[in-house]
Amino acid sequence: MATTNSAAPAPDAALLALTAPGGPFALVEEDVLGVPLRVLADRPRSITAFVERARSFGDREYLVYEDRRIGFAEHVRDIASTALALRERYGIGPGDRVAILAANRPEWLTVFQAAAALGAITVGMNGWWAADEIRYGVRDCAPALLVADRRRLERLGGASEAERSLGVPVLEIEAQCAALAAYAPDAELPPGAADEDDPALILYTSGTTGRPKGAVLTHRNVVAMQNLQALLAARATAHLPAEVLAQAPPGRWLVNSPFFHVSGLLAGAVAALAGGQTMVLYSGRFEVPRLLDLIERERCTTWSLVPTLGWRVANHPDTPTYDLSSITRLGGGSAAFSPELVRRLQEVFPNAKGALGVGYGLTESGGVATTAGAAQLQEEPGAIGAAVPTVEVTVHDQDGRPQPEGVEGELWIRSPLVMLGYWGNDEATAKALTPDRRLRTGDLGYTRNGRFHLATRRSDLILRGGENVYPAEIEHCLDAHPDVAESVVVGVPHPEWGEEVKAIVVPAPGAALTAELLGAYVAERLAHFKVPAHWELRTDPLPRTPTGKVIRAVATGAKPADLVEE
Repeated sequence: MATTNSAAPAPDAALLALTAPGGPFALVEEDVLGVPLRVLADRPRSITAFVERARSFGDREYLVYEDRRIGFAEHVRDIASTALALRERYGIGPGDRVAILAANRPEWLTVFQAAAALGAITVGMNGWWAADEIRYGVRDCAPALLVADRRRLERLGGASEAERSLGVPVLEIEAQCAALAAYAPDAELPPGAADEDDPALILYTSGTTGRPKGAVLTHRNVVAMQNLQALLAARATAHLPAEVLAQAPPGRWLVNSPFFHVSGLLAGAVAALAGGQTMVLYSGRFEVPRLLDLIERERCTTWSLVPTLGWRVANHPDTPTYDLSSITRLGGGSAAFSPELVRRLQEVFPNAKGALGVGYGLTESGGVATTAGAAQLQEEPGAIGAAVPTVEVTVHDQDGRPQPEGVEGELWIRSPLVMLGYWGNDEATAKALTPDRRLRTGDLGYTRNGRFHLATRRSDLILRGGENVYPAEIEHCLDAHPDVAESVVVGVPHPEWGEEVKAIVVPAPGAALTAELLGAYVAERLAHFKVPAHWELRTDPLPRTPTGKVIRAVATGAKPADLVEE
């Protein structure tokens, strides 16, 4: 199909130099699953290549978790030993699924990278799932082994009961993973996948409109995501002298996004492993003081967040009492960042001023597809930036026709990062991927000045009397109110208008908000047809997916038929 609306601004000189023939990130065109795509010429062919490379970082800290500090060399030894134990004790081999059901912790990564070295497929199961959802996930992916922490196994009645009821071997992390790491301390690391298009991961989508689907990501997808991050980092620092770059200490990344999501696993753990960065893991329920204390104590340099957490930090009364000067870069995703949130975050983290970037992508797209910097986020609300190198993003109407600049349509993505398909679901795969491997995202957007703007998901759009109302615009307005903790905007049926706007608002602690006050506030800032006609103020937090997105069906009390428990 034509790609005239791919909105690719002329690359800067630094990017051209980095990706030109002979450059450190030289790009070439190759056949990928029958489609010609731009890929990095000199690239690793499997996740295990990153593990091998990590040996060179020696005793430098890779993981900081509670009172544990694990160096790169120790982590690689644990992976090799665990891989041998998985093969000899549990018979894990190429193509077998190893499901992991746990909170972020070092063992999660050890098992994942050991499974990859065996050619097996890691299944990142949602750590927030209830018992019935866990059983559904196990039925769907049919793992040869379930590796889980004690807390999640208790939802199934404990390790023994889980093994009996699920019909698969169960390995409890707290009781058994240490023995795997000590099984063969001098073991050689297995070679990894036979081919870079072999499956490496199954990550389940959030399931906001139905049962979760398992997106299958290959070794190529994972490697391409890390290489892309490295390229973008090199472009950002291309103006610095070589001696300055050589003397810069490794970054210390604060990671609180779950490993069963691309942001925590690929943009966090894999990127840190490949680049020699230290990863500081935040564990447990999110609490602003605990997070800020961790930043101050560990001198974290980078934090990737979702808008909800950004607002909670910006509005917390204790935030000014912490030393947050070590943070020099902020990143984000999951939802658009409003200009007001960008401004507030740069006040809270002054040394990251101008160094806030937001990426747009999905689990199915293997990570980032577009990026936007701080200036663009403030100047162009809703902007998600330009497509990153090797990624094509296009806008199409409902019949698949490319749309010109300024005309709204569905965003489609094609790149070496895009998933292989949905596990065991050919029908869903055919709906999501075109024959030439373009991913239909379900998100509405358009181009302006060569940049992409995100409107909303097609299913979230509110049609009021012929006017398109975008919930995100109203949510940004409400979230900027100092007495609003969080909000979600939905459509409700109306006999004359078709739909009317309803806002569900959670006030900040101690705030005295009313529907009248909020209505007047929105009316001063947005057109009359965007002002909610219905208001609901509640004290409980809004239900969210692990990636920070509000589950609108649950927030409104609805339960679509395709969400009914099996």
